[in-house]
Amino acid sequence: MNGLLFITHSTEKYNHIQSVEIALKGGCRQIQLRMKDSPLDEVEQTAYEAKALCDSYGARIYIDDHVEICKRVGATGVHLGKSDMSPSEARAILGDGFIIGSTANTFEDIHHLVTSPCGLPPDYIGLGPFRFTTTKKNLSPILGLAGYRDIISQCQTAGIHLPILAIGGITVEDIPTLMATGVSGIALSSTILQAEDPIEEVRRVIKSLI
Repeated sequence: MNGLLFITHSTEKYNHIQSVEIALKGGCRQIQLRMKDSPLDEVEQTAYEAKALCDSYGARIYIDDHVEICKRVGATGVHLGKSDMSPSEARAILGDGFIIGSTANTFEDIHHLVTSPCGLPPDYIGLGPFRFTTTKKNLSPILGLAGYRDIISQCQTAGIHLPILAIGGITVEDIPTLMATGVSGIALSSTILQAEDPIEEVRRVIKSLI
């Protein structure tokens, strides 16, 4: 997992499927469908639509939280929050062939995910938040650049080499210095959907990651 991961959310202007289309048209090929507090049947129906769209662009689709829906839809993988099931439990349901990501806020979170005696680590980590963001409830402590440098340094010292995506209130201007900390990629949502031309904003982000 590297480069840009676009995370959907619904705004006054765009629904989840429209936001998927925006990201795909801009050149993003990694999409996470995140529908917090939505009914399961709505999440599943939207997941099928998003999967079909992503397939048409040769893109990967990840489902936030819902492991069973990920399996039924045949998504690329699932992303698990800190209060969701463990990567090992998700792997037991999904079997091989699916990518599993996990959320972390501290080095201790990452170390626990990697060294837990009860099973397998995730395939990648979503580490954040970089700064305050309104798209996430119960926000964990903000990391800033210093936080990323410190955590990635600790991971290197501990021999932990999982891909790490930075997330949380990131703008295009932040990307060069964030990538210099050693993260593998960036996860964005509001920065793109709130732009005057969101498709062009996706292109700007991708260029900044090259």
